Amino acid sequence: MSTHHLSEQEVIRREKLAQLSGMGIDAYPAALYPVNASASFIKENYKGEENKADFANVCVAGRIMSVRDMGKANFFVLQDGSGKIQCYIKQDDICPADDKSLYQTVWKKLVDIGDIVGVKGYVFTTKTGETSIHVKEFSILSKALRPLPIVKEKDGEAFDEVTDPEFRYRQRYADLIVNPGVKEVFIKRTKMMNAIRSFLNEHGALEVDTPVLQSIPGGAAARPFTTHHNALDVPMYMRIANELYLKRLIVGGFEWVYEFSRNFRNEGMDRTHNPEFTVLEFYTAYKDYEWMMDTTELLLEKTAIATNGVATVQLGNNEISFKAPYKRISMYDAIREHTGFDISQMDEDGIRDVCKQLGIHADGKWGKGKLIDEIFGSKCEAHYIQPTFITDYPVEMSPLTKKHRSKAGLVERFELIVNGKEIANAYSELNDPLEQRERFEEQVRLMERGDDEAMFIDHDFLRALEYGMPPTSGIGFGIDRLCMLLTGQVSIQDVLLFPMMRPEKMD
Repeated sequence: MSTHHLSEQEVIRREKLAQLSGMGIDAYPAALYPVNASASFIKENYKGEENKADFANVCVAGRIMSVRDMGKANFFVLQDGSGKIQCYIKQDDICPADDKSLYQTVWKKLVDIGDIVGVKGYVFTTKTGETSIHVKEFSILSKALRPLPIVKEKDGEAFDEVTDPEFRYRQRYADLIVNPGVKEVFIKRTKMMNAIRSFLNEHGALEVDTPVLQSIPGGAAARPFTTHHNALDVPMYMRIANELYLKRLIVGGFEWVYEFSRNFRNEGMDRTHNPEFTVLEFYTAYKDYEWMMDTTELLLEKTAIATNGVATVQLGNNEISFKAPYKRISMYDAIREHTGFDISQMDEDGIRDVCKQLGIHADGKWGKGKLIDEIFGSKCEAHYIQPTFITDYPVEMSPLTKKHRSKAGLVERFELIVNGKEIANAYSELNDPLEQRERFEEQVRLMERGDDEAMFIDHDFLRALEYGMPPTSGIGFGIDRLCMLLTGQVSIQDVLLFPMMRPEKMD
């Protein structure tokens, strides 16, 4: 990058880098730095006179976040991966001989906020009672050439945080540095996923991997991303779901499989949608959707406790409880409750007329299932704040689901709605290969009408079903949305380390 595009501060920092080099100081040393403690460990375990001998030779590395200049002595705040700790550096300690350049030139003039340094020294308590490191040696480990956004703090609390979402999402690395609460969200995300894995593993499930690059985008109704395989000279698709591959494994003899799947859907972006997202799907032989509802309740209660210590979360004015059991209501009953219309016996034209009366857009390309989905999404979904199972969907909405054992025209399916959004979708899986072929063919007819979210026919999956798949229940959880709930975030971008952004124009 030429200096023509640099800010004044960036030019100055590059000049400082050149000065360090001229003094024989490598600002990016390759040698191992012998860290033996962290900021949080020191602050949690140092007890003063009681155990000061245990903290007489600590070595900590991190980023300089602020400096208080006191002439021949400075206080500065060092931030490592665990948190922040105050350090005290004094000229006579780090420059015991006559040459004071290490302090007066290097520390005072060439070291900046944002630089990564290593410090060695002993722990003590200041007159104000703050646990601090008295620095006896320091080393520059990485010179920061770009200044950090300024965050003002008082009494350990940030009151001028960087909140611009364009900056935060595009430069997540800087966001993590200057906004201390951001890292905690992603630590909780990992705790959440570990708790889910633990539950499934303890119950005998096997974690597997299935293809991301697929010849047919199956397993969901969504618009795929397309690409091309040069060697085979064939079109390929990024997966929209991993369902059909996991069910192939059930055919093959595995009785409970799961995968945390990175999926891709070429659709819009908003506060609850990102084109690249994470889904957990698992499939269990010899089970049905009733068993799956019971299991889901137990899984989510355990996961909420593992993530936050309690089964409840506060979202705005709503306290949401993941403690089992959850409310259950059928799709048609939910629509009747919130619109006053009983559509259970209506044909497509009748439902289209209901959409008109309710002021809901009803595209001419849409079939009966899509129209019902629009009514529920527009008029019902937002009312379900506490975890609620919406059950027994119309067959037209569910091409991969077994028909209901006692209710004509319905399938054995549920969606879990929490805080007005779908979190999970589950079925008693359709395992009749002949009926599955008919359902796929109906999807093709919808595609011919112009529905670009209709499913392709997966002939290999049909072949797998012809070998026989046992009665099976399967579920997919939106991991990003679940993380939003358990961490109290209102935007999916706040639980994705690197959310999708419009390409940036770089000079």
